[in-house]
Amino acid sequence: MKIHTGEKSSVCDICGKAFTVEKYLIVHRRTHTGEKPYSCEVCGKSFTQRVSLVIHNRYHTGERPYKCQICNKAFVTNTLLTVHMRTHLGEKPFTCDVCQKAFSAKKYLITHRRVHTGEKPYRCDLCGKCFSQKGTLNSHRRSHTGEKPYKCDQCDKAFAQQSSLVVHKRYHSGDRPYSCSTCNKTFNTRDNLRVHERTHTGERPFVCEFCGKSFTQNTSLVVHMRCHTGQKPFACALCDKTFNTKKSLTLHMKSHTGENVYICDICGKSLTNKEHLMFHRRIHTGEKPSICDVCGKGFAKPGNLTLHKRVHSGEKPYACEMCGKCFSQRSTLVIHRRYHTGQRPYVCGFCKKSFVCHEHLKFHRRIHTGEKPNVCDVCGKGFAKKCNLILHRRTHTGERPYVCDVCNKAFTQRSTLVIHKRYHSGQRPYCGRAFSCKKNLSVHIRLHTGDRPYSCKFCWKAYTKSSALKAHEKSHSNHHQVIPL
Repeated sequence: MKIHTGEKSSVCDICGKAFTVEKYLIVHRRTHTGEKPYSCEVCGKSFTQRVSLVIHNRYHTGERPYKCQICNKAFVTNTLLTVHMRTHLGEKPFTCDVCQKAFSAKKYLITHRRVHTGEKPYRCDLCGKCFSQKGTLNSHRRSHTGEKPYKCDQCDKAFAQQSSLVVHKRYHSGDRPYSCSTCNKTFNTRDNLRVHERTHTGERPFVCEFCGKSFTQNTSLVVHMRCHTGQKPFACALCDKTFNTKKSLTLHMKSHTGENVYICDICGKSLTNKEHLMFHRRIHTGEKPSICDVCGKGFAKPGNLTLHKRVHSGEKPYACEMCGKCFSQRSTLVIHRRYHTGQRPYVCGFCKKSFVCHEHLKFHRRIHTGEKPNVCDVCGKGFAKKCNLILHRRTHTGERPYVCDVCNKAFTQRSTLVIHKRYHSGQRPYCGRAFSCKKNLSVHIRLHTGDRPYSCKFCWKAYTKSSALKAHEKSHSNHHQVIPL
C-alpha cells in the first residue's frame, strides 16, 4: 500500500533520505558504509546489489538478452536498449538548460553539464589529474599501470579502452560506417569523418599561439608546437636520441632492430617504405621517368606529372567558393583562400612580417640572411629567387621571349611588355599621374591600393611611407612598451 500512497516510512539515519520499502533502504545504506557483499568470481569486482552483479556477469559471458528489432544490436540491460532506440527515433528528451543541447540519456546530460560548470569529480590517486567522467579516469589509470584488458580475438593486439578495440576491429572487417555527405568517402571513426569534412569547409579550428598557423586537428597543432618549444618527448631507449613525433621514433628504432627500414645510400635519410626511397633517390640522381606526352617535360613522381598535364588541358578542378576563381591544385586554392580570410600563418622570425605560404617566407628570409643560392654559371652573380636568375641569364643569351603583337618589339620580361603595350592602347592604370622616378610612383600607387606596409610597433597604426611612420612613432616617445606580436 505504501507504494500506492507514496508513504516513505523507511528513513536513512545518516542522510535522511526516505524509501517506501525497507530493502531499498538496506541497499542505500551501503553507499555510506562502502559495503559491497556481491563479488564477481571471474574478476573479483564487488557490488552493492545482486542485480548489479548479474548484469556485470553478462560482460564476461557475452550474454546480451535485449535486442533491437530495427538493427539487431544487442544489450546487457533493458535500460541500454531503451536509450539505444532513441538513436533510431531521433528522440532526445534530456536538454541542457545552459546551451539547449539535447541528449538521449540523463547520464549524458549530467556529464555534459560539467563542460559548463568545469566540475571534474574523478581524481587520479597516482598523479592527481582530475576528470569529468569516471570512465575517462579508469582509462587514464591504465596509462600508469600499463593494463590493456581489451584484446582483439583476431590478432591478439590489446587496448586500454574498449572503444579503441571496437575501432581496431573495423580494420579487420573493413567496416567504415561514417560517410561524408559531400564526396561519399567513408571512414572507420566519427572523428576521422569530422577531420575530413574540414577539407571541404576549409575550417582549421586549432591555431598556434606563437605564429598563428592553423590546423584541422588538435594532434597536428600539438606536434607543430614542438617546433617552437623544442620539445622532443619521444626518446630512444637504446641510444638516447630524441624525436618530436612517435612516428619518427618508431622509424628510428628500426635502425637498431634491423627491421625493414629503407635508408638512402647517398645521404643516409631513413624512409618508411621502398617506394618513398625510390622517389627520394631521384632527388640525387635527377631521374625523371614520368614524361609528359605533350611537351616532353619529365617528373620524378607520377602525381607531379598528373598536376602538370593540367597546364596543357586547362583543367582547374578546385574552385574558390568566395570568388569563383579556379585552380589546378588544391594546395594553390588553400593559399588563395588566405587572401580572402586575411590569414597569414607563416611569420618571419627576424622582423615578424607574415606571409600566406611557406614559399614566400623562404624568399623573404633571404633578405635578412643575404642568402643567394641561385648562381649564374656565366658571370657568377647570385640571386635569392630562381625566377630572377632566369631573367638575368637573358642578358647573356640575348633572349627576348615577350613580343609586342602591334610593333613586334621584343622584351626580356612580361611586365615590360605590359607597360609597353600601354603606349599603343593609351591605357593609364589608376589616375594616370606621372612621376620622375619609380620609387615615387610605387608610394603613390599605395593611395589607390590601400597598401600600408609600415606598421607602428607600439600601436599597430600603419602608413604608406617609412618617413610618415618615423614621424608618428615620435608621438610614442614617452611610452616605451612595445605591443606583443
